Amino acid sequence: MDAESGSEARERRGRVVMLVDNGVNGDSRVQKQARSMADAGWEVTLLGRAPEGRVASWRLGEADVRLIAMDAYLDMNPMYFRRAWLRKPFAYPPFHVSRHRTSQVAAWHASLRERRARLAVAGRTGGSKLRIAAAKAYLLLPRAGAFVAKRWVDFRRGQTEAMQRARRSQNTRLDRLVAKVQKGLRGDRAWRRLEPGLWDFELAYGPQIDRLKPDLIHANDFRMLSVGARAMMRARARGRDVKLVWDAHEFLPGIKPWKDTARWHPACVAMEREYAPYADAVVTVSETLAEMLQNDHKLPAKPTVVLNAPDAEIDPELAAEPVPDLRELCGISAGEPLIVYSGAAAPQRGLGIMVEALPQLDGVHSAFVVLRPESAYVQSLVARAKELGVADRVHVLPYVPHYQVTRFLAAADAGVIPIHHFLNHEIALITKFMEYSHARLPLVVSDVKTMGGVTEATGQGEVFRAEDLADFVRAVKSVLTDPDRYRSVYDKPGLLDEWTWEAQAAILDGLYSTLLGRPRTAGEAAAPAVPAVTGAQA
Repeated sequence: MDAESGSEARERRGRVVMLVDNGVNGDSRVQKQARSMADAGWEVTLLGRAPEGRVASWRLGEADVRLIAMDAYLDMNPMYFRRAWLRKPFAYPPFHVSRHRTSQVAAWHASLRERRARLAVAGRTGGSKLRIAAAKAYLLLPRAGAFVAKRWVDFRRGQTEAMQRARRSQNTRLDRLVAKVQKGLRGDRAWRRLEPGLWDFELAYGPQIDRLKPDLIHANDFRMLSVGARAMMRARARGRDVKLVWDAHEFLPGIKPWKDTARWHPACVAMEREYAPYADAVVTVSETLAEMLQNDHKLPAKPTVVLNAPDAEIDPELAAEPVPDLRELCGISAGEPLIVYSGAAAPQRGLGIMVEALPQLDGVHSAFVVLRPESAYVQSLVARAKELGVADRVHVLPYVPHYQVTRFLAAADAGVIPIHHFLNHEIALITKFMEYSHARLPLVVSDVKTMGGVTEATGQGEVFRAEDLADFVRAVKSVLTDPDRYRSVYDKPGLLDEWTWEAQAAILDGLYSTLLGRPRTAGEAAAPAVPAVTGAQA
């Protein structure tokens, strides 16, 4: 198919605008969505948020990727502009009043020091002692005034700093009261008062979507749901029947909020609840989450599950690239036991247990393949390994390109998923689970509901009680003692077939086709294998 006929085919199938609230690189799910749907014949534009305002655009296969700049002026809550008469009545007004008054008093003191210095110099050079004594007496009152003024300004500055800390956290009793009152008065529309910064996404993305005139909008996660819903409504108001697909990556009411405020999480939950009914179809990452979303939002149909699966086939040109040797990077030989974790590094991921266990696992090495090896949390693991005397058996490595992940990890003896019990951890079959599986690794998985259940059902690994060091040691010893027992599970016909992005892309393509009423014609080829993307995802 030449370029012109390919463009015509994509235009005939439909124009798709995908939305994501990050910089695209590192988000394997949205990259694979864009590339695979473009390869399947859709005209795809993926809009992401430019990090630090650095706009960019590139091609991802046949898909266009555009990073757009987003101002965050509305993220400054209106209370930042007001006095805190109730909480800190002696605090200065917002902005630079405190700094200005502090500088004024400092300048006053500097002026007085200068005048006293002049008098001291005059006394040493033969000036009139009577005149100098009179001048010093004259300075007593201004010096007392400057002393009192400094104490007063210091007090008010302290009040101002305390007010600013409270406002940054937005987690005081007053904030919690405001959130409760707003939810009671406005219901789901309360997010407009509680977290007005969510409008910043609309102001950045909305005009871009309108200019692209999509037939279908694919909104990834909760922030983009509202942006996509408003764009869909504007298009329908102009007579264009645009469809909206909402891709829910997690159960928002159950997340651990990454903003420590009393307002942010309730606001986001309310916004999602307001706009969820506008989606023509909902996509999500696991059967358990699909059921929870349907129940929580009273959806008329169960969401379609599209797993975060790895690619089964890789573009030959990418496949020809040399894959880094995991063991060589760790500096260990083929015979030394190696367990590996690949993905996001955070305390709730439970990585510490892989370090704490090493004194009880003679000769075993732990490798952490993470996005930011220099992060404070990862370095705390390294520091703990030194305290335990096992630093030579802990290895921190950066991500490899996504299309190399399974081949890279295959050199290990076991893949570890030690996550703690949080609601969203219970319901997901995450990317690394399937990457480990395609690498044919025995698994060591904490007893979170979905992944623990699948592991027990398939027999591809051992399940241990989350945060239980002794049980983790037991599970690791079990898989390292008889690895062939667990690897043999992958020989069962069909086990891994569904856990491929190609299978998931076919599901997504079918959903688009059904929504727009534009199925493939008999003469159109099936979607090609999806070339992999860069940036491993947790």
